[in-house]
Amino acid sequence: MRTIGLIGGMSFESSVVYYRLINEMVRERLGGLSSAEMVMYSVNFEEIVALQKAGRWNDAADRLADAAQRLQTAGAECVLICTNTMHLIAPQVAERVSAPLIHIIDETAAALKAAGRAKPLLLATRYTMEHGFYAERMARNGVSIMVPGAEDRTVTHDIIFNELCAGVIKDESRRKLNAIIERAKAEGADSVILGCTEICLILDPKALILPGFDTTTIHAEAAVDFALANETASSSCAA
Repeated sequence: MRTIGLIGGMSFESSVVYYRLINEMVRERLGGLSSAEMVMYSVNFEEIVALQKAGRWNDAADRLADAAQRLQTAGAECVLICTNTMHLIAPQVAERVSAPLIHIIDETAAALKAAGRAKPLLLATRYTMEHGFYAERMARNGVSIMVPGAEDRTVTHDIIFNELCAGVIKDESRRKLNAIIERAKAEGADSVILGCTEICLILDPKALILPGFDTTTIHAEAAVDFALANETASSSCAA
């Protein structure tokens, strides 16, 4: 089994989900009391948020690249940035380590294409919805995304930062997000990307009016595929 490296803490609410999902998937595949070989570097999210608000993305890239290097030194054989927003600076992080960076947008695009979905709605932070990096990376993978209108983008962003990242789940916020999805469906969306790793805390992708794609689960599964690639190959040869 190869060792997974996680850059977490953005927020720690979703980092907990990553840790649980990865271990559950490994146990399901290998059986018994199996769990993942994994290391995590958890940053202080308050410091990262300050850099986001100030538009200091180069400083944020340096911060996460340092975390990635520490993970590699600790034995990580791949690196995951456990948040969608900070994939804005994923290229800068990836070039500072030799271990492969498993990219959340690429993995999500592959899942959408495999399911035959061509026009997904993206629910995410304002940075992810508005900075262009997500749409550009998706387009590079052959997927064209939709984003909510300005007011709905503000609602979504505020729910993420003011509630979900603080561990607060409100039924009223769930209703607001579902209403945004309903409006998108009326405008032609054929699926929904839960494009913030905390949104799975409030929305069940299987209970939406459109097919849901949870980036947290998709990213975690890609990490497990990487970690167990040799075991899978060995099992296939043995069979």
